[in-house]
Amino acid sequence: MATVASPSESQPSLADRLGGLSFNRQHRKLVTGSGLGWALDAMDVGLISFVMAALAADWGLTKGELSWVASIGFLGMAIGATFGGLLADRLGRRNVFALTLLVYGLATGASALSWSLGALLAFRFLVGLGLGAELPVASTLVSELSPTRIRGRMVVALESFWAVGWILAACVGYFVVPELGWRWALALGAVPAVYAAVVRFGLPESPLWLASRGRHAEAESVVRRFEKASGRAPGGVPAEGLPSAAAGAGAADPVLVTEPGAAPEGVWSTGLARRTTGIWAIWFLVNFSYYGAFIWLPTLMVDRGFGEVKSFGYVLLMTLAQLPGYLVAAVLIEWWGRRATLATFLVGSAASAAVFGMADSLPVLLTAGAALSFFNLGAWGALYAVTPEIYPTRLRGAGAGSAAGFGRIASIIAPLLVPVLLPRVGAVGLFAVYAAAFVLAAAATALLPDRAGEALDA
Repeated sequence: MATVASPSESQPSLADRLGGLSFNRQHRKLVTGSGLGWALDAMDVGLISFVMAALAADWGLTKGELSWVASIGFLGMAIGATFGGLLADRLGRRNVFALTLLVYGLATGASALSWSLGALLAFRFLVGLGLGAELPVASTLVSELSPTRIRGRMVVALESFWAVGWILAACVGYFVVPELGWRWALALGAVPAVYAAVVRFGLPESPLWLASRGRHAEAESVVRRFEKASGRAPGGVPAEGLPSAAAGAGAADPVLVTEPGAAPEGVWSTGLARRTTGIWAIWFLVNFSYYGAFIWLPTLMVDRGFGEVKSFGYVLLMTLAQLPGYLVAAVLIEWWGRRATLATFLVGSAASAAVFGMADSLPVLLTAGAALSFFNLGAWGALYAVTPEIYPTRLRGAGAGSAAGFGRIASIIAPLLVPVLLPRVGAVGLFAVYAAAFVLAAAATALLPDRAGEALDA
């Protein structure tokens, strides 16, 4: 049976102390350090979309074979996201973050040496394992260390590094692939393996996770480091006098303490099932539309007769619109709230996808593509901000990871469907399907709580 722990009356919780801080250099270091790993992740995902177009010419692959090149990585991501979140709850956010960077960096470098389609698929699966685990873990780490009033904004700022990575991928696709070939492009993707050491030794561990594992002295040390950077005196008590991990939670989101012999609480337990249904649905539908469209975008542009270099250049221009999308989402998510911001950007994504599918001229195509980048990536930023904060600390990694893992199933399916649907319904029908998925995702936001301004539990 689960009971509710009473908040501490004498001492503020770790979550309250962290949540009440002003933004400082430690927060900047956290977002930048995590964001660089995030950008390298995005660069790897983006690179494969440009490599696909080159592989079609180099190895003479069919669209069906290319769809497997796109989807096999997402199969790995689905598994990686699910187990990465579970590992993050057991081994720590920072440790798993660094491990994932190492795995996918080494696998990406190895994929540059692929001697056959089978070898490339095997390496891309390993890449996906690392990539899938990294994203929910990094967003959870940033969420747990952020000031309450700007927690959503900081996670959106982290997610904005995805645009940086995708722009880097577009630049590599435009400048490197035509001149040096796809192998050199993938070789550049090995950089995350080196950066893993920076993450492991340069970023702090989540104090909320440390406290949940009984490592109170380490948790106190991290919190005091952030308090010092904000010019605030330590607000805690000696390590031996700290309340337990279950104590000190804000009344708005009490911590469930499972009594001995009780059934373990999970993301589908009473009180969490509604939000889990909503977040899983949104992750699935957004993954389906985003990866179905963007992974194939360079190839679809080539098919429209623009040529490889021109197509890569046009995709680069569309990709630049991702950055202002994140910026606007970062502002609105604390002003409007989580649900309203996420739903608005999803509806904008739906409208942009519909127009892109019907575009019959280059100016309309570029404008609609830029709008799709703007709204879709703004929605991604809001989604990553919402996901970790709807779960308690003991389930936060598993909750975020399982939602991302379920969503990756859609990212496997979507690229495989493109060569099946495109000859039958054309670009208009294909992007109408993506638009409908965005609309359904917007409707599913009604199932989520809006935790803007609420402290995370301790």
